[in-house]
Amino acid sequence: MSIKEFYTKLRSHYLTSHLLAMALTVILLCVAAGFGLDIYTHHGENITIPNLKGMTYEKAYNLMQNEGLIIQVNDSGYNKQLPANTILAQTPGAGMKVKEGHIIYVTVNSPSSPTFAIPDIVDNSSVREAEARLTAMGFKLTPPMEVEGEKDWVYGIVCRGRRVSNGDRIAIDAPLTLLVGKGTQDSIDELGFVDEFGTQQESDVDEFVEVKEPPTAPQ
Repeated sequence: MSIKEFYTKLRSHYLTSHLLAMALTVILLCVAAGFGLDIYTHHGENITIPNLKGMTYEKAYNLMQNEGLIIQVNDSGYNKQLPANTILAQTPGAGMKVKEGHIIYVTVNSPSSPTFAIPDIVDNSSVREAEARLTAMGFKLTPPMEVEGEKDWVYGIVCRGRRVSNGDRIAIDAPLTLLVGKGTQDSIDELGFVDEFGTQQESDVDEFVEVKEPPTAPQ
């Protein structure tokens, strides 16, 4: 085949129509893929997240279902002024725009106050140290109660009329009262000592037998 004949066939109506059809098919496939991707990803369709704070979890769940969003609890807190299962916080926040099916994480109100273990402060810290540690944990403290002992030393903790110890778990909203030494002691225990034979003796009592005269020698 000569070059002239090749170009003649190339410019023929049959070949040209096939090339145009192929090009049109490619264009249609690209357009269809673009529309399909937009539909799949909901291009241009954003949902504004409503404010869920203060709602009960059940009400928020139904609202999210209607909006096409998913709600999920990831934490809990405690606010005694609000009913149990009330939403305290949410992520993302209200007003943000997200796609359908996005997960909204919420913090709900616990039905009871959380409990924490009393740290090692009884007979192990001053009143200032104890107050700093307890308030940092969130406990509420009443004015300290003075007891006999070394000044400003913590000898105990009272919670609602009951003596508590290190390690006891106490509700965070229960008030605590520290028993603090006032620096005086009304009575001092009698001191004792141990003699060389291991017998404990009273230090303020001398045990002896008074001898008024030498014994009489036998005749």
